[in-house]
Amino acid sequence: MLSIFGGTRSAHPMADQKEARRVLAALPVADAFAVLEELAHWLESVQADPTFRPEQRAQLVQMLDEAGQASVRKLSREYLAASRLGKHHEIKLWNAVQAFWNGVAHGYATCLDALAAGAKGADALKGSLPLIGVRALRALAARLKWLHLRYGPLDAHIWTVMCGIYALLESKRANRVSVTVYPGVAMTSTAEQELLRAAMFSTCSPDSLLPLEIELAERVIAHCSARFAFVAQHQVETPYWIDLAHGAAPARVARPPQPGPGVRFFGPGAAAAEIEAYAGQIRATHEIPAALAFGGAYASETMLGVLEHFQHCWSAKLSQRRHPRHRVKSRLTIAWGFDGILDVLRPANSLDFAGAAYESWIVENVSVGGFGALVPQVRGDWLRIGCLIAMRAEGGDNWLVGVVRRLSRPTLEQAAVGIQTLARAAAPVDLRVQTGNLTSLDTEAGIFLDHADADTEIQTLVRPGVHLPGQSFALDWDGRRKVLLPVGIAERGHDYELLRCRHFVRDAA
Repeated sequence: MLSIFGGTRSAHPMADQKEARRVLAALPVADAFAVLEELAHWLESVQADPTFRPEQRAQLVQMLDEAGQASVRKLSREYLAASRLGKHHEIKLWNAVQAFWNGVAHGYATCLDALAAGAKGADALKGSLPLIGVRALRALAARLKWLHLRYGPLDAHIWTVMCGIYALLESKRANRVSVTVYPGVAMTSTAEQELLRAAMFSTCSPDSLLPLEIELAERVIAHCSARFAFVAQHQVETPYWIDLAHGAAPARVARPPQPGPGVRFFGPGAAAAEIEAYAGQIRATHEIPAALAFGGAYASETMLGVLEHFQHCWSAKLSQRRHPRHRVKSRLTIAWGFDGILDVLRPANSLDFAGAAYESWIVENVSVGGFGALVPQVRGDWLRIGCLIAMRAEGGDNWLVGVVRRLSRPTLEQAAVGIQTLARAAAPVDLRVQTGNLTSLDTEAGIFLDHADADTEIQTLVRPGVHLPGQSFALDWDGRRKVLLPVGIAERGHDYELLRCRHFVRDAA
C-alpha cells in the first residue's frame, strides 16, 4: 500500500489516516444495507473532492472497495436466494448493490483517467496500475451483471469505459500482470482475464437466462477465464470480436469489424473442452463436479442447463434459425400464468369481468416457432423468463400458448420479449389423480396442448405438485374415459409443469 496521508491539505474527513480508519471500523457490519449505503456516500464524496492527489484517491477507493466486499456478497446471496422477493425489497437490494459497484467503478476510473491524461502526481499510480485496472474492470463487469439481473436497460457507456481502461493497461504492458484482487481471497487475475470475463458473459445471451442461471454463468465464466482465447487475428476458436478504440459491446464475426489497431478477437478457446467435460460428467453422475461447486446448493440440472447454453452460444459455427423470421406489425392480446390461461379458455368461470388481466403487446416479427414482441408498458412484476402466456392475434378468436424465452428492457417502462410457441390450440380439462386402483374424487385443472387425440404423446400443463411419481390421471373426453400416464416433465415454471403423457382410452363407465 502507498503511504499517502502525510502532508495533505484536503479538508475531507478521510484525508486523515486515523479518521479514515475510524470511519471504516465504525461501519455497522451487521447491517449490510447500512454498510453499502454509507460506503456509497463516501465513494461519492471522495470522487467529488478535487483536492485529493491521484494516488491518495486511489488508496481511499481501494479501502472503501475492500470494506464493502462482505456486505455486497451478503446482499447478492439474499437477492438470488429468495425465489420471489417482495417488489420493494427486491428493488432495495438491487439499488444498494448497484450503487456500491457504481461508486467503486467511478472511483477507479477517475484515477486511471488522471494517469491517462498525465495529470500531476499520477505517475505515482504506475506501481499499483495492474491492481487498480483489475478492480476497475471487475466493478464495471459487476454493474453489467446486475443490469442483466433485471434485464436492463443496459448502459452502453460501460463498454466504452471498460475498453478504455483495458487499452490503457495494454499500452503500459500491465494487462497480463497477475494480482491478488482482494485480501484474503487466494484467486488471482489479470486485466485481460477481467475483460474476457465481461465479454464472454455478454456473449452468452444473459437475456434468456433466469437470475440464478445468470449468477451461475458468471461463476463458471470466472472459473474458466484463464483458458479463454484473446488474440489480434481471427481464429476458429475466437468467433467474437471487440474494438478497444470504439468501446462498443462485443459482437459475432458474422458482423465483421472494420480493421483497426484496437480490434481483438476472443472466444472460449481451451475452455470449450473443459465445459464439454463438465457437462458430460453431470449427465453421467447427476452431480455437479467439485470444481463447479462454488459453495452453493445448486441443482445439477440447472448447472447442466447453463453449460449446454454456453455450448450453444459459443459454438464456432453460428447456429441457423430453424424457421425464417418475418417482420410484421400487429397487436397481440396477452394473458399470463397458468390461471390466466385457464381464464381465457374458460371465460364463463373467470372472475376477471373487466379484462383487467389482459395486456396488449406489439408483434415485431414472427416465425413458425414464435414471436418477437414489444411490451409498451410493463405492469406489475409477473414478466420473467419462463413465464407462461396465452396469445390471441388482433381480430382472431383462437388462443395460442407460449413461454417467454428472452427478455430485455430497452427502457425502464418498456420490454422486448422473445416468445416460443408451445401450442396453437389448447383445451382445459379436469383431471382425477389415480394411484394404483384408487381415483380421487376431486379434480385438478389441466390444459391439453394441441392434439388431444394424437397417437403420440400429449403435452399437458398442470400446476406444480399436482403430479407425483407413480401416479396417472383419468378424465372424461368426448364421452370416453381417457387415462394419461406421465412419462416425463418437459419443463417447469413458476406456476406450472409441462408433462409429457402417453394416453389410452377406456370405455366410459
